[in-house]
Amino acid sequence: MTVAVVVFDPVAFKSRYPEFAAIGNSTLTAYFTEAGFYLSNTDTSPVQDVVRRAVLLNMLTAHIAYIGGALSVDGSARPVGRLSQAGEGSVSAAFEGPPAGSAQWFQQSQYGASFWQATSNLRGFRYRAQPTVW
Repeated sequence: MTVAVVVFDPVAFKSRYPEFAAIGNSTLTAYFTEAGFYLSNTDTSPVQDVVRRAVLLNMLTAHIAYIGGALSVDGSARPVGRLSQAGEGSVSAAFEGPPAGSAQWFQQSQYGASFWQATSNLRGFRYRAQPTVW
């Protein structure tokens, strides 16, 4: 039995997402591994087409890297969630973070929003009637 998994290709990833070119391959590989927590990268994945799964996993990798601060000037993680409080004197802000994997969490970046839209067919109920023998 052949296990159909996607092997991370940092060169192809950086070609598709050149904004991440300065990020080390080992860091991106770690983000890719984390992406597998949200979309199974096994032969039992709901996305059986390995090429399509690679595209989706790369979207997730970009999203996780973005949330993790890969594109910020100082490498700091971006605040995640809705701004719930803001101050002015001595500047303060509070964020209500959405749970990871929720629609709101994916909407934090263009990569996550694209992934969420591209996988809309995977969310929801699918009814298949039992065949009737006549």
